[in-house]
Amino acid sequence: MDDHAVVRSGLRMLLDSDGGFETVAEAGTARDAIFEVRKHKPDIILMDVVLPDRSGIETTPDVLNEAPGARVLVLSMEDDPRYVREAFAAGASGYVLKEAADSELVAALKQVAAGEPYVHPALGARMAVAEAEAAARAEEDPLSDREREVLRLLALGHTNQEIAKTLFISVRTAETHRAHIMQKLRLTTRAELVRYALAHGLLEE
Repeated sequence: MDDHAVVRSGLRMLLDSDGGFETVAEAGTARDAIFEVRKHKPDIILMDVVLPDRSGIETTPDVLNEAPGARVLVLSMEDDPRYVREAFAAGASGYVLKEAADSELVAALKQVAAGEPYVHPALGARMAVAEAEAAARAEEDPLSDREREVLRLLALGHTNQEIAKTLFISVRTAETHRAHIMQKLRLTTRAELVRYALAHGLLEE
C-alpha cells in the first residue's frame, strides 16, 4: 500500500518477477487498503508509513482485523527506532527502509512470510543500543517523577494525608506511591528512605 502509483507499479513488477509472490491488489489510501484486504485476504501486506488519509502504522490494526492471519511489512523512509517500535506495537511483523535494495525487500518479505520478524539490520542495532540505555537509566533511577515527589515529602517527615493534600491526590494514591517506592528501592523503614533521599540529593532546595 503506497500513495504513489509509480512506486506501487515498481513494487508489483519486483514481486511478480521474483517468482515467490503474487500481487493480488494495491491501494493508494488507508481506506482503499482496508477495502482491498477485506476483499482479497492476502497473506502479506506491504504497508507504506505515509498515506494521504492516515498513516500506515495507524492503519495496520485495521487491516489485520480484516485479515487476522496476514503479516504486515512496513515500508518507510523513517530510520528512527521509535517508528519501528510503534509499527510492531500496532501489529506489524517487519520494518524495512525504502532505501533498501530490492534484494533486501524480497528477503524481508520472505522472512516475514515464514513467521519471523524482520528489522533493517542497522535499525535493529540502534534499537538494541537504545533499549540498553533505557534499561540502564531505569536501573539507576527506577522512580517516576511523581514517586520522587512523594519520596521527598516522606523523607521530610510528611504523613500520607499531608502528601495527598500537597500534591492534590487522594490518600489512597499517596499510600500506593509509598508502597511502590519502598518496593522498587527495596527499602523497609523510613530511616532507609531518608538515607536514600539524602544520597540522591532529593532533599536539596
